[in-house]
Amino acid sequence: MCGIWALFGSDECLSVQCLSAMKIAHRGPDAFRFENVNGFTNCCFGFHRLAVVDQLYGMQPIRVKKFPYLWLCYNGEIYNFKQLQKQFGFDYQTLVDGEVILHLYNRGGIEQTASMLDGVFAFILLDTANRKVFLARDTYGVRPLFKVLTDDGFLGVCSEAKGLINLKHSTSLCSKVEPFLPGHYEVLDLKPSGKVASVELVKFHSCKDEPLHAACDTVEALPSAGFDIDTVKSNIRILFENAVRKRLMAHRRIGCLLSGGLDSSLVAAVLLKLMKEININYPLQTFAIGMENSPDLLAARKVAAHIGSEHHEVILNTEEGIQAIEEVIFSLETYDITTIRASIGMYLVSKYIRKKTDSVVIFSGEGSDELTQGYIYFHKAPSPEEAAEESERLLKELYLFDVLRADRTTAAHGLELRVPFLDHRFTSYYLSLPAELRIPKNGIEKYLLRLSFEDSNLLPKEILWRPKEAFSDGIASVKKSWFSILQDYIDQQVDDLLLEKAAEKYPFNPPKTKESYYYRQIFEKHYPGRSSWLPHYWMPRWVKATDPSARTLKHYKSATQE
Repeated sequence: MCGIWALFGSDECLSVQCLSAMKIAHRGPDAFRFENVNGFTNCCFGFHRLAVVDQLYGMQPIRVKKFPYLWLCYNGEIYNFKQLQKQFGFDYQTLVDGEVILHLYNRGGIEQTASMLDGVFAFILLDTANRKVFLARDTYGVRPLFKVLTDDGFLGVCSEAKGLINLKHSTSLCSKVEPFLPGHYEVLDLKPSGKVASVELVKFHSCKDEPLHAACDTVEALPSAGFDIDTVKSNIRILFENAVRKRLMAHRRIGCLLSGGLDSSLVAAVLLKLMKEININYPLQTFAIGMENSPDLLAARKVAAHIGSEHHEVILNTEEGIQAIEEVIFSLETYDITTIRASIGMYLVSKYIRKKTDSVVIFSGEGSDELTQGYIYFHKAPSPEEAAEESERLLKELYLFDVLRADRTTAAHGLELRVPFLDHRFTSYYLSLPAELRIPKNGIEKYLLRLSFEDSNLLPKEILWRPKEAFSDGIASVKKSWFSILQDYIDQQVDDLLLEKAAEKYPFNPPKTKESYYYRQIFEKHYPGRSSWLPHYWMPRWVKATDPSARTLKHYKSATQE
């Protein structure tokens, strides 16, 4: 996890502009570098480093003797850099996984580079010999990237939007800052003036397609016995275990978020098993947050005892949760209701990890609900085909919702997130399965995933088959959810009259509830006029929902309803 920032063609003094780069200092607490580009006095890179690999030569922009005309600033982890070195005979000068980007580009250009990277990444690559700038972002947008490009060719790029919104430029003070699309790369011409012109924006990978880099994966071709259920279950286990294994690459301590739900529990169980296999000689720290005796805390405790992790519980008190709302919204750069609710617990547990432990590389279960149809509303899908389409839509929009939450809440505290469920090979295989295999069965969502691990003894049966809890709900007691606590507090903060006139004040995505109005007010305070960053609110499909909480859906089980 790092923070990257770059400007091309700035009319203003760079020493003033670089103050904007300090807005993302939290992403890299270990070191900072600000570097001008030779021959282009109005172009520069800024980099905040979290040192996870190669403590000695890991500073950026990365430049190597072999390619003196290439400059690279990237945020992410490339898990197959050693396999690519072996396959193509690359001669690395550092231990930094991202160095492979320079070698791939030199060998086959930007299309091959982006397609061959197995990992999570957002990068800015400058080729001064050919006067080109390239931007690229991984398939699911696990690593964030924003850009601003003015009509006269001034380009700003940053890991978070907050590093761009206050940039000064002669022609425009409020140019459109927008997220760079996941699974895409962009080619820009660099003019002698330092300004740029966009040439093309190309989608290099779709989540359904097997990635090009699968050819040099550590797991070779899977058995091609069609969709026989035993083969499918075996393939799911093999690919998921491989997804966790490749993410063990780190020189800093590894930990794992553990809510006690299926996804984080599977990640933690497989992670601990593999850490033992490769003789990592420290215990795995797992972290849960919730109010006293909340469902998540109790379930996480059970999982931790079963797998044998060094378990930490963070007790959330209501006041602390409410006080965190504004800093959470500032970190997230969104006003989406469910994203904010779920982020508060994750933000506070990340704060605890940073202050009280030495774990830095944090595994988590993001992406599973979208991939394996884990949301409760999937029970209402009109057909398996429509459920499959919805799953793909959710995966494409992850960068606006759950992946955004997971990145910002951890990065705010200088932690690096690893999400094995979003492994390119694992997701493309799961999405290739027949639609009817992937739907909820017997009233249980993620049925196929649970079934695949039933005989593994990785988890207690009651956890493996535990029904879905929304993260923001699972951290509270069932009888008084975090959701209802928030409603009670916000009801006192927002006047009925304000809500009545909400559509006049906020015509784009107008708030429909006091809670959404309250979040929108805070968002507009920090990011005025930037509401287009969220194209629409996250809401369940096929049900007449006015709120994203799972608790409002009929299928949701709680002690008060039984």
